[in-house]
Amino acid sequence: MPNEDYEALRKECEILRIKAKDSEKLRNQLQESEERHTRMLHNLPGMAYRCRIDSDLNYTLEFASRGSLELLGFTSHEMIRDNWNTIERMTDPSDLMRIRKHVKDHVMKHEPYGAMYRVTMSTGEKKWIWDQGEAVYNQKGVATHLDGIVMDVSAQKLKEMDLKEENDRLRASLNGQYRFGEMIGRSPAMQQVYKLVMKAAESDTNIIVYGETGTGKDLVARTVHELSSRKGQYVPVNCGAIPEQLLESEFFGHKRGAFSGANTDKQGLLAAADGGTLFLDELGELNLNLQVKLLRALESKQYTPVGETRPRHSDFRIIAATNRNLKEMVRKGEMRADFFYRIHVLPVTVPPLRERKEDIPLLMDHFLERFKKNNPKSGGRFAIPAAIRVALEEYDWPGNVRELQNVLDRYVAFGDINFTDIRVNEEKAIAQAAGELGEMGIVFQSGQTLKTAVEQLERRLIVKTLERCRWHKGEAADKLGLNIRTMQRKIRRYSI
Repeated sequence: MPNEDYEALRKECEILRIKAKDSEKLRNQLQESEERHTRMLHNLPGMAYRCRIDSDLNYTLEFASRGSLELLGFTSHEMIRDNWNTIERMTDPSDLMRIRKHVKDHVMKHEPYGAMYRVTMSTGEKKWIWDQGEAVYNQKGVATHLDGIVMDVSAQKLKEMDLKEENDRLRASLNGQYRFGEMIGRSPAMQQVYKLVMKAAESDTNIIVYGETGTGKDLVARTVHELSSRKGQYVPVNCGAIPEQLLESEFFGHKRGAFSGANTDKQGLLAAADGGTLFLDELGELNLNLQVKLLRALESKQYTPVGETRPRHSDFRIIAATNRNLKEMVRKGEMRADFFYRIHVLPVTVPPLRERKEDIPLLMDHFLERFKKNNPKSGGRFAIPAAIRVALEEYDWPGNVRELQNVLDRYVAFGDINFTDIRVNEEKAIAQAAGELGEMGIVFQSGQTLKTAVEQLERRLIVKTLERCRWHKGEAADKLGLNIRTMQRKIRRYSI
């Protein structure tokens, strides 16, 4: 062989050896990369998988991470043996067709998919799993594989189902319900409030509660928080009680030395309400500057304490309350429109007591019973004479439920009734009731005796008490201070 041919062959062999060496190096690098990738998948929570897709969009499992054993009770090898789709065979039949259609639709649209469904373990135990992934496509745009991950979400789903079941139970019992949480009333107006509270508890939107002073706006906000899925604190704040110069510090907190008097770091209201609810009573008292900063914190869930530069995170929900006309404040420039619309998502209006007078007897009984439980040895007055009850029911209650509670507290303590500027003792109440017989539907006739008039009054009081007690004779007798036999005798006497 000529020397030049031999030299050319030698060089070609050398090039092939170099290429082979490089190829081996590339193969080793590829294998090392695949091993790293596989180790990472095996250590992910849940089970990572890859499925091969055929032309009919049927799936065959090719890879399953080690998490399959803890998640589904099968090893990686058992998951892919015999080319059967173990996951589909474990899927609850009522979910299977829905899941197949969901994945197929998203594959055809070249979109990632995610779905929650039930699987049945070999032990018979049922689990809720979350399946998330997307398809891999070739150069022609044809789906060839599915890559995804499956995780156990049973605890989360069961918690969600328990909350839904509790909400459904409460909703089913709303019609005619006279008590909802700590709220009292069976009037149509209060039934509407109960329904809105349930709706508010099921969502995570911001709420505005309207109502006069003393109607129980804080009670509505607290009930929404307690029925919601939020597990953080309920943080109430009266916006009108905070000095304007301290508003920003109170809401966002401050760093030591941020201003004169800031001797320590302070956590603000937004930090305290993280994961919970921030109740802003008297919302209309917030100045425009704080409205801007609160709006920014609502939208980004971030805020910056006074004296700091690093923002902090707080996942808080706002329930606001006011007795002012916020739309009028927006028109006058006293409230920012963007802040108003961010807060005014779900309005709840609590009716004044004068518009739900049928609830007054229930509220009276509730407050008296609570006082009795809290003061077992007080010997106070827990039964209100019928004449005084009539006067209480006819009063307009400008201070609403709060005024009613204060009046009853005073009555059990001192034995008289005080309507802000009108003082009525038992004797005066009885005299007033007798003097207002015309308003009660009883009219004096010429020649009518006092005995006849008193009998008319007595019959009227018995009827009103029976109506208030839903015609339960024993309960009505107790409220009138009668024994049951006397009550029955009077009912027969007056043909009630």
